[in-house]
Amino acid sequence: MVKPKLRVKAPKEAHRGEIVEIMTLISHPMDTGLRKDQDGILIPRKIINKFICIYNGDIVFKTNMHEAISSNPLIQFNFIVKESGTLDLIWHEDGGKIYSTSRNISVH
Repeated sequence: MVKPKLRVKAPKEAHRGEIVEIMTLISHPMDTGLRKDQDGILIPRKIINKFICIYNGDIVFKTNMHEAISSNPLIQFNFIVKESGTLDLIWHEDGGKIYSTSRNISVH
């Protein structure tokens, strides 16, 4: 499988106390474990099962995902920025693989 592509839309700058919107998308086929291949054998489950967003060491958003999640899941959330920092976005896949990326936000 090709390494999933991580996309993040986050502001580069914000005002102190501003609510910022974060949008993420990971390109991932999401095999539910419920489908069978052409020989009738179940295709093992392989989904993004957890997403965590950390800002300056504090978790600002996290979610667990299950079989019903669509391929290429889009996640959108808001949080309040109080200071400049680094936004760490982390996706966990069944089997233990972890995909991550970071964005910096400058607060004025």
